Amino acid sequence: MLTPFVELDALLTDLATSARDILGDTYIGTYVQGSFALNAGDLNSDCDFVIATTVPPRAGHERQLRDLHDDIPARPGFWTRHLEGSYADAASLRTVDGLGTPWLFCDHGHRELIWDTHCNTPHTRWILRQHGITVDGPPIASLVDDVPPQSLRDAMRAAMPTVLADVAEWAPLDVAWTQRYIVTTYCRTLYTLRTAKVASKRGALEWALATVDARWKPLLTQVIEDRALGWDPTEPPRPGSLAETREFAAYVARIA
Repeated sequence: MLTPFVELDALLTDLATSARDILGDTYIGTYVQGSFALNAGDLNSDCDFVIATTVPPRAGHERQLRDLHDDIPARPGFWTRHLEGSYADAASLRTVDGLGTPWLFCDHGHRELIWDTHCNTPHTRWILRQHGITVDGPPIASLVDDVPPQSLRDAMRAAMPTVLADVAEWAPLDVAWTQRYIVTTYCRTLYTLRTAKVASKRGALEWALATVDARWKPLLTQVIEDRALGWDPTEPPRPGSLAETREFAAYVARIA
């Protein structure tokens, strides 16, 4: 099995087959990264994929891929609405020299593909290289070089000052899920700065629980225990948790 979910495995296999049929000889392979590659995927995760190509999708191929991703969320099932990933050309995927190159991107829960750098990060390459799951094609380690530790740390140092503002641009701060996401993001950022590795959301929270000052144990425990609640746009943050989250953000910035 590729993942713990039979339905998701079938969807990934179908995605790989469809992409191969559309892309023809420009198709290389389909791979899973993110939480499922880190052995931490669950029903509150999306499934992150990368489809490697010899060249960026050409106009005719792009139209067919757009039709494919417009259709998938309309199919029956749970996981059809929880895919996220990019079509990455092999040249820009191989090393961090390719950072900044837009890839054709399917955002979680969306039906319209866009050209974006969302997946084009050192983190994506590190997960693919170290833990990527091959759905179809050659081993992913043959397509992605080792990621320099400093590249991972530099990316996190650059992101740290604007985490709160960046999240607020797309996730409402008066929703409990957002509060949990912010705490988790700071934990993952700190983990990468300290280790030059990438942890799953839960893995980073558990690492932080054992690493940071004990003053933050209640906040981290709350986020871990509430993860199962998932996304509910009507659920406000627990009383006082958003203020505590802001203080935690300032603490992480100080010790990073």
